[in-house]
Amino acid sequence: MSIQSSAGGIPVIILKDGAQQTKGRDAQKNNIAAAKLIAEIVSSSLGPRGMDKMLVDSLGDVTITNDGATILKEIDVQHPAAKMLVEISKATDNEVGDGTTSAVVLAGALLENAESLILQDVHPTIVVDGYRKAAQKAVELLEKIADKVSATDKDVLERIARTSMQTKLVRRDSANLADMIVKSVIAVAEKKGDGYLIDIDDIKVEKKAGGSIKDSTLTKGIILDKEIVHSGMPKKIDNAKIALVNNALEIDKTEFDAKINITNPQQMKSFLDEEQRMIKNMVDKVIASGANVLFCQKGIDDMAQHYLAKAGILTVRRIKESDMTKLAKATGARMISNLDDLFEKDLGAAEIVEERKVENDKWTFIEGCKHPKAVTLLLRGGSQRVVDEVERSVHDALMVVKDVMEKPFIVAGGGAPETYAATKLREWAKTLEGREQLAVEKFADSLEVIPITLAENAGMDPIDTLASLRSKQLKGNKWTGIDVMKGQVASMHTTDIFEPLSVKIQIITCATEAACMILRIDDVIATAKSAGGPPPGAEGMGGMGGMGGMGGMGGMGGMPPMDM
Repeated sequence: MSIQSSAGGIPVIILKDGAQQTKGRDAQKNNIAAAKLIAEIVSSSLGPRGMDKMLVDSLGDVTITNDGATILKEIDVQHPAAKMLVEISKATDNEVGDGTTSAVVLAGALLENAESLILQDVHPTIVVDGYRKAAQKAVELLEKIADKVSATDKDVLERIARTSMQTKLVRRDSANLADMIVKSVIAVAEKKGDGYLIDIDDIKVEKKAGGSIKDSTLTKGIILDKEIVHSGMPKKIDNAKIALVNNALEIDKTEFDAKINITNPQQMKSFLDEEQRMIKNMVDKVIASGANVLFCQKGIDDMAQHYLAKAGILTVRRIKESDMTKLAKATGARMISNLDDLFEKDLGAAEIVEERKVENDKWTFIEGCKHPKAVTLLLRGGSQRVVDEVERSVHDALMVVKDVMEKPFIVAGGGAPETYAATKLREWAKTLEGREQLAVEKFADSLEVIPITLAENAGMDPIDTLASLRSKQLKGNKWTGIDVMKGQVASMHTTDIFEPLSVKIQIITCATEAACMILRIDDVIATAKSAGGPPPGAEGMGGMGGMGGMGGMGGMGGMPPMDM
């Protein structure tokens, strides 16, 4: 029970039983410690030399990845301040797709550096103001040095996609995958005024374990993980004319209970004949439209299957609505709800529709669409874990290509833009008066954590590397960064390591917002559930520092609680 005494010394009960309150310095220390731990978990997976994490959930399912957002999502973080860092990694993933690890590492560094100022009695609000100004200035600096590129320049887009995949398991095959990724994004891009609009959902990503990553393919059309409904139908049709129907080819059951009194066998026969005639009528409408392929979103009656097979129409049923939409975009067909409305002009076209065996499953391939506004990437890999990680890497690469097409500005990678911004921020900090100057300097130090972490993960000496990097940057070589693969400081332009400007801006703004939010908290009140017992993550929130109830870290094993 929390008892606060009033000025007169009378005890006043404010919080109910089991509630805990951590105030002032303790609360800040605790929150910052938790955030730093989260940043530590992911920092070793930053960059091409970063390591992967193996996450085991409560069911024993294994995920092997170095994608920051995936790691944090899977480990089910309990501590309330640490959850904020998980949120920024999610937001970055949804917004720009890449840079999730960097955002968390930067936020952790901002908090760590802020802590040293707070211990020197700089008020958190001043730190927050300084950070916000510094973030704004850093974004302006990056916008100034970013190179404008042509939105459809395949060469640039491939470099961007390759850079994104350099840090992943798929590095060896990044050239091959980058080519497919760029082609797929350009295919689905829609011109809007001067720029482009891209919906990543138009690129269907199917994955299948087996083969190797090299066997991945891009299909100008759609791949459905469904087989043809009837064995009597053709398995392959050239010059397909495709009908898309989102209604069932079945007799509808009556909505209310109906009884039909049948007194003799003749009536029974005419009743069944009528049912058959109605179904035949439906199939005849499909045949009359000239379609030789039918994709149906709902069920198809056995009788209808028989008639369709007889007419030689290749049919697939129970297709997901999202796939139907993609089929319409790829083949140019119009989705039909009522068969009476099905005419030749509503049909889509594809060069080939064919059922093929992929490992043990039969899948339907719709290929060779003229100007497909939806395409499919079929990813392969040696095992299920590998394919899952390939899919995550491809998602990041698709997103960065989309980012550049929608906002065609790029900066170098390898920690170059961060170091440049840090150097310029230090110069700018000298012009500020008051304690904000200190906060801006700390912001610059935090930005340099990105190149330092890259260097550490590559086994380079972080102090020597940073010194060399700073001196070259001060001489005006703004594209100097860390060539992680060679383990040296070099110009990133020669190594073809490029990143979208929008990713960098997202990382800085996201990390700053989260850090500022955590810094402004000076009181943590954890109320107990009425059933008794504190909520998860609130156990001993007072002095336990850092990891509230972190036992739930899926399979990460024993994380000892930290002692402050």
